Amino acid sequence: MGKHETSERLLTTKQKALKVNLDASIYGSFAEIGAGQEVAAQFFKAGAASGTIAKTMSAYDMAFSDAIYGAEESGRYVCESRLIKMIEHEYRLVEERLREHRPDTCFFSFSNTIEVLNYSKTNRGHGWIGVRFQLKPNTPPNEVIIHMNLLDNHKFLQEQVVGIVGVNLIYACFYHANDPDKMLTSLMDNLSRDRIEIDMFRMTGKDFEDVDNRLMSLKLVKNGMSNAAMFGANGNVLQPSEALYKKNILALRGRFRPPTHVNVDMLRRGLDMFKAEDDVAEKDIMVLVELTLANLRAEGTISDQDFLDRVDILCSMGQTVIISNYQEYYRLVEYLSLFNRGKKIGIILGIYSLADVFEDEFYTNLNGGILEAFGKLFGSNVKMYVYPSRIPGTEKILGCEDFEVAPKQAFLYKYLLETNKLATIQNINTKILHIFSDNVLEMIKNGKEGWEEMVPKIVEEAIKDKCLFEYPCPTDKLSVAEEERKQATLEREQKARQEIIDNNL
Repeated sequence: MGKHETSERLLTTKQKALKVNLDASIYGSFAEIGAGQEVAAQFFKAGAASGTIAKTMSAYDMAFSDAIYGAEESGRYVCESRLIKMIEHEYRLVEERLREHRPDTCFFSFSNTIEVLNYSKTNRGHGWIGVRFQLKPNTPPNEVIIHMNLLDNHKFLQEQVVGIVGVNLIYACFYHANDPDKMLTSLMDNLSRDRIEIDMFRMTGKDFEDVDNRLMSLKLVKNGMSNAAMFGANGNVLQPSEALYKKNILALRGRFRPPTHVNVDMLRRGLDMFKAEDDVAEKDIMVLVELTLANLRAEGTISDQDFLDRVDILCSMGQTVIISNYQEYYRLVEYLSLFNRGKKIGIILGIYSLADVFEDEFYTNLNGGILEAFGKLFGSNVKMYVYPSRIPGTEKILGCEDFEVAPKQAFLYKYLLETNKLATIQNINTKILHIFSDNVLEMIKNGKEGWEEMVPKIVEEAIKDKCLFEYPCPTDKLSVAEEERKQATLEREQKARQEIIDNNL
């Protein structure tokens, strides 16, 4: 599948562009909006560009752009739907106009839509980049789409990054197609992490049927290319800045190994309180369940299958999932605040997790220590909803009002209570407070009875049907479950791709 690169030597951007230009089997078009025509320019400057470029264009004027690709319902131009329209339109033209003349050529269409820093630096640089391409002539094309945040503090430097990433993407599509992980990581070739963040990566097509884009999202975070990645209840990868734009965000962090009645009650009751807030419009609420790398590494290493097991269940429960590298809550809040434009952020956590929030040791990396962290955590429109617990050996329920912190933090804690930054979740189901995920997991692994009563029915069925969390299954059933899982992944990707096409016709 694809052309194999034998050399381990890292090529420069110019060397990559020249190698593509000299490959007579690759030919296509470039369409770029914003940030100049930085990607096409790299191929022109490398030399022999006539061997690669059939056409390059840029429709900067909105009226011209709309006339070519159609108007966006949202009125936005730097968005995924615009990129999809560009790729669709340009690839169709390449096939229609060139196939008869180049029957043995692998065609591609490259597009991007970019926003770089304005003169006053009042915006955030970011953009969408995509390639539709063939690995063999006269075969259905594949597609790779990414979203990136541009972190340099000057327009020129951000444009430079766009050119480098574009070349990396085209090169990866043709020379690393047999190794999706390499395709992903090579996007950062000749770049440093302080210049760019890639927070969405999706590949689809006949040649990538075995690729699970949820795992690719995890690898974005694992490889340090992004601090967070998202996908929806249908398993389709999401771009955070679009999915969270102007949303009231309610997030629950957990291990969800497996999700129990307690997790469901936390979400349900926390959501009830969030909806009741005066400054929260229900129609704008986005509920997230968050898995952190720290939680995924709880047993030393991150297992891809264990990760997918958890995600399969959470998605089947209708949840939107975010993976993050933000172990501290203030960092999660800072991240979410980038997108929701001042709307409310709610964090659901257990009473004993609240103790960690007040641990000084978590904030030694900040000059201002816990005060600086709390300024970041509670300074914006944020509220924590704390799920109470039963004090061991008693019937007493421990909530925020009875919770004790270190004496030196007592006034700070009292201030947060009195300013309504902390609240105990009300109307909880006290009959389930004995349930702990770790105990349920051990019962599942060891084949002990009784765990079924501690999880929602949909979770029980998924565990038994798909042999999740090391549930004892006959070997033949395990094989069937694995095949069914692969088929479900393929169908989900095909459906997600079709939805994007249908929504942008």
